[in-house]
Amino acid sequence: MNENLNELTKEENSVVDDTVFQVVGFKLGEEEFVIDILKVQEIIKMIDITPVPNAPYYVNGVINLRGKVIPVVSLRKRFGFEEREIDNFTRIIVVEIDKKLVGFIVDRVTEVLRIPGSSIEPPPPLVSKVGSEYLKGVGKIGDRLLIILEIEKILSTEEKKALNNSL
Repeated sequence: MNENLNELTKEENSVVDDTVFQVVGFKLGEEEFVIDILKVQEIIKMIDITPVPNAPYYVNGVINLRGKVIPVVSLRKRFGFEEREIDNFTRIIVVEIDKKLVGFIVDRVTEVLRIPGSSIEPPPPLVSKVGSEYLKGVGKIGDRLLIILEIEKILSTEEKKALNNSL
């Protein structure tokens, strides 16, 4: 009977059971995050970022990507991580949020992964330095824990408005 209860509890705690999610993995420090690959427009090497006056503290500025001006957000700043120098591994992940393109600076992009829905659980309260309001869940692949970001929630509605107004 305990085994059945454990299985039931496990199923109730999983976000989705039979779906496989394809995600893009990246690192901030030693923490490994993933975002839905369908949200990713492209991944680019660091390019010159033009600072924008009066932009929120976590916005490094804007880039010109094939004629489009795209705001660039430092995920390190946004999540309260210590700053670090940009190196050859630093990337900008360009994503679409509310039909607008935004670039997120990450330490390194790791890989594209497939995570079975059955291995995804809701985020525990203290899984990372990142607030749980930004998390969709935690995926387990082997002995790795992957923090699944809810990319639309990284910026609040007010922050999206402030970002648009400052550009």
